[in-house]
Amino acid sequence: MIEQSILMVDDQPANLVSLDAILEAPERRLLKAHSGPEALKILLKEDISLVLLDVQMPGMDGFEVAELMRQRKDTQTIPIIFVTAISKEQKYVFQGYQAGAVDYLFKPLDPLILQSKVNFFLQLDRQRRELQAKLKEAQAYRAAYEAEKQRGQKN
Repeated sequence: MIEQSILMVDDQPANLVSLDAILEAPERRLLKAHSGPEALKILLKEDISLVLLDVQMPGMDGFEVAELMRQRKDTQTIPIIFVTAISKEQKYVFQGYQAGAVDYLFKPLDPLILQSKVNFFLQLDRQRRELQAKLKEAQAYRAAYEAEKQRGQKN
């Protein structure tokens, strides 16, 4: 089975510990960032399947991180779940979806709901990866077939 990485971003270490406790599982790498810039550095280096992103952080907030992710080809399709304790107003929720979120959860988190949503997005990521592998395999097969066909025409 493929190991999948989840990036958890929150400026409060206790929140990262809680997420870690809820989401720890085999075949999962849980990566932690304490700020937006730290999260962006990790996104440049790692193959991330899902991002859990706090909205309110000092300096660069979660909306800014999401907008920057959506501008880069290699990070624009990574699912983002916003996690927040404060921004429950509809305008903030709407801003989160505009910034590229696939979901918006409010603290305190229900562990079963969080696990269910994370499992769903990781399943989608597994399916996407399997399809990409099959596509590469089909392309290699076709290239080999075309090369063989070319050799047959030369004889």
